[in-house]
Formats: sequence, C-alpha cells, structure tokens
Amino acid sequence: MIVSTSARTNKKIEEKARRAAAELDCPFVKRNKRSVASLQADYDSDCLIVAKNRLEFYASDAEEPFFFHPNSASFRVKRLMRGEADPFITASGLKPGMSLLDCTLGLASDSIAASFVIGPSGRVTGIEGNPVLAYMVKHGLNEWESSLRELGEAMKRIHVISGSYQQVLASLPDQSVDVVYFDPMFTKPILTSEGIAGLRKLAVQDELTQETIQEALRVAKQRIVLKDHYQSSRFSNLGFHQQIRPTSLFHFGTMEVGEKETAAGVTNKE
Repeated sequence: MIVSTSARTNKKIEEKARRAAAELDCPFVKRNKRSVASLQADYDSDCLIVAKNRLEFYASDAEEPFFFHPNSASFRVKRLMRGEADPFITASGLKPGMSLLDCTLGLASDSIAASFVIGPSGRVTGIEGNPVLAYMVKHGLNEWESSLRELGEAMKRIHVISGSYQQVLASLPDQSVDVVYFDPMFTKPILTSEGIAGLRKLAVQDELTQETIQEALRVAKQRIVLKDHYQSSRFSNLGFHQQIRPTSLFHFGTMEVGEKETAAGVTNKE
C-alpha cells in the first residue's frame, strides 16, 4: 500500500500523510496532480488518501473508496437518548461505569453505542486486526465532527488497539473487563448493509475457536457476547444462548462466565 494526499493539498495535509505512512510502515508518494487510478497503476498498489477531513482507502480492485463514518451509531445514540432499547446493549447488559472489550472493532458502531451507555466512568476498548482499518477508525473516532455532542464524546472515549484479539486476550489478567464482544464477518453476508462491501476489503477473516471463547471467559467478569447472522452455526457450535429476533437478519448470543463447561463442549440446555 502507498499513502498520498488529496488532489488539493497543502503542507499540513502532506505532513499528516507522511505521519500516516510512517506509522503504517509504507511509502509516501507525492500526488503531483495524478488521479488515484494513476497512482494505483503506477505503483500497482492499494492507496490510502489523506484529505482535509477524512482518510480514504482505495483498494486496487474496488470501484469506490472506503472511509470511516459513524454508520448506524448516530441514530442508535439518538434512540438511546430517548430511552429506547438497543439490541446490543440489551444483550450485553452494559450499564454506566462498566467496561467492554470489543474484539472485532470494524467501524465501531457497537462500541460507540456502548461508550455512550457506559459513560465517562466506564471504558470501551476496541481491537482491530487490520492495521490500516485500525488507523482509519482510530483517527475517525477522534476527528469526526458531529452536531450531536453526546455522540462525539462517546466516540472520543473509545481506546483503539491495532492487533490480534487472540494475542490481546492472552495478555489480559483474569476478570479484567466486564463484557467481551465478538462480531466476526458473517458467514452469510447481509448484502443490503451499507458500508459492508468496503469493510470486507479490510476485514480480518479469522474464525472463532473454542480456545478463544475459553480465553474470553477467563478475561470477562460477567459475560461474552456474539453477533452473527441468524442462520449461523457459530451460536450452537460454540455454546452461546441465541437470542431470537424474528424480524432481524442478525442475532446476538450470550454466554455467562459461569458457563465454561458449556463452551468446552457440554450440551447447552436452556
């Protein structure tokens, strides 16, 4: 991958692009009035463009750029402010002052909702396995200008870690966070989801294992939560209690910390 600037650039934008290239350990290339397509062709590479207000990732085989945006988090926070229920918050049982470890951060929509509910006294940490996506989301969370103060504050409170959730989990002490959350790429894609096509270009395709679930149960104080397609076999294979939502294409599954035997393969009897 190469890093360059928007077509209309200045010294500040170029300095920001050079810092991005250094942090991501990839070459910085001067734009020199070339189109993004020309840059991709000249260097046979994906391209990260640093613009005034956002970062744009152009995959070599994608027609449109991928960029960070709050996605559904904006209207979710507005609903929460009105006292309405949010399926993820309900499934996770999050309350003010609690802590969440989001092992598959992605665009951070669930983490933003969690950060709003948990508040300044709590802590949300998100792990993203793709370093480019982690960099884009980290900067997007801190730089996005929102007219909704509560949304902006919730975004800025999220701590982003670039790395493998398996390694991060293994490094954490026992019972060090209240809730551990997994939202892997669905085995059956929901094609109508906005932004998913771009996200899939950067998403890490790791499969959840029993070993990871056991590690998550060690780290969690209360429960672990899984989000997946309603037809996914992960719920039953890994021992989660699937919460049926008849009108939704995705469901949540929960597992309490005391259910280690279930995760190890004992039949789950609800």
